[in-house]
Amino acid sequence: MNVLSPKDFGLPPRTVLEQIDDNTIAIVMNRKSRIIMADGRKILEKAQAIKAVKPSLNVALKATAPICSKTIKFLEAEGIQLIQTSVK
Repeated sequence: MNVLSPKDFGLPPRTVLEQIDDNTIAIVMNRKSRIIMADGRKILEKAQAIKAVKPSLNVALKATAPICSKTIKFLEAEGIQLIQTSVK
């Protein structure tokens, strides 16, 4: 999986982006604390910035932390895939 530069999409430099396949980019969040609704809104803003640059791409969230159920519903309703990974 290929790591992409967030500057290409107008995102903050601390944002980690990973190319999953030709049509999918994942926003990577490696942390231990739960991802809550406030984080979900920020993730949506980043996803919209990616789609503004390349509308044909699908956006996913790749997270090691647990995700709040309300946030899961919110992100899925906005078309953002969720990829749960284990901590390495």
